[in-house]
Amino acid sequence: MSQASQAATSQDRRIPVAVLGATGSVGQRFVQLLDGHPWFRVAELTASERSAGKKYREAASWFQETPMPDAAAELEVLPTDPRSKPLASRLLFSALDSSAAAEVEAPYARRGHVVVSNAKSHRMDRDVPLLVPEVNADHLALVGGQSNGPGAILANPNCSTIGLVLALAPLYRTFGLEAVSVVTMQAVSGAGIPGVPSMAILDNLIPHIGGEEDKLETEPLKILGQVAEGGIDYAAIKISAACNRVPVIDGHTECVSVKLSRPASLQEVRQALREFRGEPQALGLPSAPSQPIHLLEESDRPQPRLDRNRDLGMATAIGRLRPCPVFDYKFVLLTHNTLRGAAGGAILVAELALA
Repeated sequence: MSQASQAATSQDRRIPVAVLGATGSVGQRFVQLLDGHPWFRVAELTASERSAGKKYREAASWFQETPMPDAAAELEVLPTDPRSKPLASRLLFSALDSSAAAEVEAPYARRGHVVVSNAKSHRMDRDVPLLVPEVNADHLALVGGQSNGPGAILANPNCSTIGLVLALAPLYRTFGLEAVSVVTMQAVSGAGIPGVPSMAILDNLIPHIGGEEDKLETEPLKILGQVAEGGIDYAAIKISAACNRVPVIDGHTECVSVKLSRPASLQEVRQALREFRGEPQALGLPSAPSQPIHLLEESDRPQPRLDRNRDLGMATAIGRLRPCPVFDYKFVLLTHNTLRGAAGGAILVAELALA
């Protein structure tokens, strides 16, 4: 590093952070979104042993829509294993797959790091907050009861869960919810790199994504639950999910039907969705959408190509809100799965915790 670069870094008051699993799909999103972030600065990047020791520009097959940030490109990739060279950054963003995350996230937390995880490994742990910041900021209280020594683990939910919970939270709080039916049409980017083979997905729909339906049926119950002694009292809602992979690059679409606990007019439901805000908006967090839910009026919206980037990809778009002849109301929602549903959502979790 040149003397000029060292001087610039020493004057940078932003918090140094590390990205675990930085070469994968979600890891690249972290690197992209953290470039120029007002609070955080990428100081360390980790990947597998075969990438360790290389410059990030050599190790990552970059495929984001913006160029690789210059500062990240010149960083040496470090091994992810916590038993190797210690990481200097206290805040770690984990883009690891679940098998790797299960092995390294808790050891890093025990060493004093705060790990914001995008993996499923610790989401349902009793003492780990599973956070959608607009919905359950109070669940950060769980961190005080963690057995991770001086560190902590904060979990970002499944990419489909986040959009669903943003839509359900204002309805649950205002009218109560008894039952939810959700059918997803999930983008191929959710399968990571290299993703789904083209011969499997082109001109096709795959009506199965391993483990996804269970996550969508259980994670919202924890997120919408209440903090209690020793953990969370889960929300008493029955959720039925069916998950499908479709030939869309980014953006998970969900068709949702809800049964409310008390009667509500269509106008009351619209108002609850439109007026929904949370702590990120009150605090003015850097990654927070100004409006978490965009309620669309057009009969053929939301559409992934047209609506996934609303509020820089951090908002959920809801359309086709109408009465349901089986339940009470039904609608279609869309969330950008690698922005709000993954890296962007995790960065917002870290901002909330810091604030």
